Amino acid sequence: MTNTAPQRVTADALGSLVASALRHRADGASGPDPAASAASAGPEGSPLVVASGNCATPSVALRAIDAAVASYRLFVLNAHGDIPRRAGVIPTTPFVGPAMRGDPALRYLPCRLSLVPRLFSGPCRPDVVVVHTSVPVDGRVSLGTEVNILPAAVEAARAGGGLVVAQMNRRMPYTHGDAELPVEAIDAAIEVDLPLASPTPRPVDAGRAAIGERVAALVPDGATLQLGIGAVPDATLAALSGRRGLRIWTETFSDGVLDLEHAGALDADSALTTSFVLGSAELYRWIDRNPRVRLLRTETVNNPAEIARQRTMTSVNTALQVDLRAQTNASHVHGRIWSGFGGQPDFVAGALHAPDGHAIIALPSWHAKSGTSTIVPAITEPTTSFQHSYVVSEHGTAELWGRSQRDQADALIHAVADPRAREELTAALTG
Repeated sequence: MTNTAPQRVTADALGSLVASALRHRADGASGPDPAASAASAGPEGSPLVVASGNCATPSVALRAIDAAVASYRLFVLNAHGDIPRRAGVIPTTPFVGPAMRGDPALRYLPCRLSLVPRLFSGPCRPDVVVVHTSVPVDGRVSLGTEVNILPAAVEAARAGGGLVVAQMNRRMPYTHGDAELPVEAIDAAIEVDLPLASPTPRPVDAGRAAIGERVAALVPDGATLQLGIGAVPDATLAALSGRRGLRIWTETFSDGVLDLEHAGALDADSALTTSFVLGSAELYRWIDRNPRVRLLRTETVNNPAEIARQRTMTSVNTALQVDLRAQTNASHVHGRIWSGFGGQPDFVAGALHAPDGHAIIALPSWHAKSGTSTIVPAITEPTTSFQHSYVVSEHGTAELWGRSQRDQADALIHAVADPRAREELTAALTG
């Protein structure tokens, strides 16, 4: 690790530099802690490369490294888009994104999001960290749209003699908070001028719009919001445009928050706190050098104790299934990993400890593709979260907090479940 400005290199030179550094590291010549390098190698004997995730994949830098390094573990959170997929690359993650989903080589690490940074000082010590940043401004770069677990990864790499690489993009917005890194924290950099990836907009159907309206009815003026990405959160945000004084404390936000800003629904005096941003080019322009937007590290944003300090904290998450014990499955489909625990356990616990806080699960009552109910007698997959305030579908709202288990089940059947499933669910409850 150097203490000077990063070495500017071409993509080809970057691959050679990383390959050379990994050879030295494997030979035990990379730093003061040989045990750290051995721990990082893991049972596969492959180095660990941690990269920016979501829509901030540093694809040019990763391609250069991939061309020069035969075998490695690639650790990306919620990987989208263009990541290396071939024999020799072992996808490793605690939250599976579209680019890793279904890969037979996938190594899924069950872990709630607030604890993922701790992996980097233990079983997942990074050999190389590849971040997608802005260009330097006054001796600093910004992690832009994706902070999340990256500060912890960078710190672990520096402490363990690993390499920190930046893909510096002229179009990456400069965001504040924990997003800012001194250029001295970076060993090598390549420069690009590429548009940022954006999720494909999906129209909100009538059912999800109804869910959004029902969730919005539970959110008072002045509440602090956590919502994820997807049609149900988007519908909820659209239904909140008439509220006033709303605050944002969430692991991620999208264009719906910008719409609330335009509608005058947000508290103009409070910061908008998140850990990563997914959205349109317009949203990325809005967060660029915006002093109200703070991107903080996962250890802060997803810390249940920090969440519990927020005023009227209202957590809105979705699930694949909810059972009659009010347990959710948001991670597995037919016994196979679909996503992961993510931040849902963190925000459910934090919101329930907040003064006047609520934890809401919102989901359609019916899986259209499989033709099955999302309300089931008992989930057979790992439980993502439980003990919520409300469960909401297009049919209604089940108030759960403080009710007996039988009353919770009755509310889920008669208020939330699809009418086609109610008879079977009632039989399961009484049988």
